[in-house]
Amino acid sequence: MPGTPTDLTRLRITLTAFFALDGFVFAGWVVRIPAIKEQTGASASTLGLALLGVSAGAVVTMMLTGRLCHRYGNHQVTVVCAVLLSLSVSLPPLTHSPLTLGLVLLVFGAAYGGINVAFNSAAVDLVRAMRRPIMPSFHAAFSLGGMVGAGLGGLVAGVLTPTQHLFGLTVIGLLVTAVVGRNLLRLKPPAPAPAPAPAPAPLNSPQDSPKQQTPPHRLTPRTRGLVFTFGLIALCTAFGEGALADWSALHLEQDLDATAGAAALGYSCFALAMTAGRLTGTRLLERLGRTRTLVSGGTIAALGMLLGALAPTLWAAVLGFVITGLGLANLFPVAVERAGTLAGPDGVAIASTLGYGGMLLGPPAIGFMADWYSLPAALTSVAVLAAVAAGIGFLTRHAAEN
Repeated sequence: MPGTPTDLTRLRITLTAFFALDGFVFAGWVVRIPAIKEQTGASASTLGLALLGVSAGAVVTMMLTGRLCHRYGNHQVTVVCAVLLSLSVSLPPLTHSPLTLGLVLLVFGAAYGGINVAFNSAAVDLVRAMRRPIMPSFHAAFSLGGMVGAGLGGLVAGVLTPTQHLFGLTVIGLLVTAVVGRNLLRLKPPAPAPAPAPAPAPLNSPQDSPKQQTPPHRLTPRTRGLVFTFGLIALCTAFGEGALADWSALHLEQDLDATAGAAALGYSCFALAMTAGRLTGTRLLERLGRTRTLVSGGTIAALGMLLGALAPTLWAAVLGFVITGLGLANLFPVAVERAGTLAGPDGVAIASTLGYGGMLLGPPAIGFMADWYSLPAALTSVAVLAAVAAGIGFLTRHAAEN
């Protein structure tokens, strides 16, 4: 198994590329949602139902992907799902009704959910092998890919049709997977790094004291509640990320009369802020600690989203999206890390599933609320859930820091 620094570094670069590709392809799809909504003649609520296809496909796949990873390996499943994701992103612009759109989004959602479980599992193995908190860097790559994908989408929105644009993403995705996937398949999952040797016990001290021997963390009835609590923070955070991914462009275009290119700028700036926040996440955690990071991040995101949803001008709304991205940036990585510390891989799986479930269930929920009230009012739900995440972070402050 690869254990040398060179092998681990190669694996880290390879996984980072897949995280970035995932964000790039997903963002390329979301910035074309307004055009595909018009093409299919969908209302806000029917579009929300169609987007539920992404959620349904992802949730079903997430439940199955773990077994596939155990049987075939995280790396193999990552490559297969990357191919499926690249192929399926070309399907939405071929539809002409909300029903057919929902059906093809089932396929897209299945690929999206599968690759997220597979490469997050591979990343967890690498984090344990390197014994370094590098998980935020992978999520930063996803955000960077989203920023580039949204920015490119804004540039080509007035030049290429949705079919041409998303087919181009298919070609790019397959080329990247062919190059990077070959390297991933050659690298076997790393073995965990050996734990440092314990210090010699003082005289007359019991060698097998619980404080000196730390048993492996497992999901127990006592820790299950805390794991789900941190998973709820991940859900609240990812709800906002998914809502902005699917609805920010439509909000700017529909409610603030932005052009298609300017509307795509909103999500691009949000993704840039998420990237910047996650690239500095380790340093922030070292200075503030987990509790202050959770509470301050959730509070900042709530205030930023209120501005983004209710601002009367385009640039004020974009500023709100930037503030929201900075606030949300490190909540998900902290929540997943704490769940993993409490219950090992089982905790990571639960928190990740809840988190990605929030990302995928948020957009259809926004669609229903937009039909009942308005899209700006619906987007304030992101602020509410960010505030909830901050409150949970404060209430669980002892578990977060221990």
